Amino acid sequence: MNIFERLQMLDRRWIFLVVAVAIIVPLIIPFNSKTYTTEPTEKLYRIIDSFAPGPDEKPIEKDRALLLVFTHDASTMPELFPMEIAILRHCFARNIKVFTLTFLPSAAPIMDYAINTVKEEFPHVKSGEHYVNFGYKIGALMLPIILGMGEDISEAVDIDAEGRKLSSLPIMKNIKNYNEMNLIMDFSGSSAGGAWIVYARSKFGANVGAGVTAVMAADEYPYLQTGQLTGMLAGLKGAAEYEKLVEVFALKKREFSRELLKDPEYDNAITNPDIPYKFKQARIGMNAQSVAHIMIIVFILIGNIGYFITKYKEKQQG
Repeated sequence: MNIFERLQMLDRRWIFLVVAVAIIVPLIIPFNSKTYTTEPTEKLYRIIDSFAPGPDEKPIEKDRALLLVFTHDASTMPELFPMEIAILRHCFARNIKVFTLTFLPSAAPIMDYAINTVKEEFPHVKSGEHYVNFGYKIGALMLPIILGMGEDISEAVDIDAEGRKLSSLPIMKNIKNYNEMNLIMDFSGSSAGGAWIVYARSKFGANVGAGVTAVMAADEYPYLQTGQLTGMLAGLKGAAEYEKLVEVFALKKREFSRELLKDPEYDNAITNPDIPYKFKQARIGMNAQSVAHIMIIVFILIGNIGYFITKYKEKQQG
């Protein structure tokens, strides 16, 4: 028997073992790989960064803020949580006001976890001043809240997760409705942004973005093409792209530049020990995912070659 025929007889458990090793090794021993950013991610980054104060850190003429809506549970955290971390890091680094909200009970602890994870690196960030967690609101209130925030956020939500009146918080001083909270970013394991597009965008002109798992990204592209979605993060790849944009521009307070993204220096962050793992987990995960996909493709090719060689020999002998 030739090598292809021998591989046809190989116990499948060896294949599972090789794929497992291909996934585990890049996670334990990270390596630098090129992260290419795409237009939906870049558009999302640029609109969020436009909400930041100017280079001299003085407030912009009119306050802007964004709302992060957590619409997923722990099952989709591997893909969505790195996105949330990256955007929160962007906001805290650039002093951008951010609000968080969920209509899903199981998402409330994920929302708290994301905020507290990023806050560890930004001791100056304070609840009620730089961000507000609206907490969990029952699903029956979704439509009244979405429509109500178009008129007055403080009245629509009333109290935050800590039981404080929104109207009494410093962050609300210049924030009234979607004119100021001008981006809603919905993270979901299924179709994202639907209610926000129908009500917040159609009625009040609010910008809407989406963070979805890779398998659901195809469903969201029509909304991107029509402009109903301002931008989108698709799966772990989208999270890895946003991590890079934050690393290259937001932390250094630079203007966005496609030319700067081509510099290979900025693809070395994965092995930089000064960057906490939580801020590069999507890029490390993409390395493991890429290696695993290559191994699977190799096995598919070998298996098909062996199959056709075997069939050819059987035909010759018959």
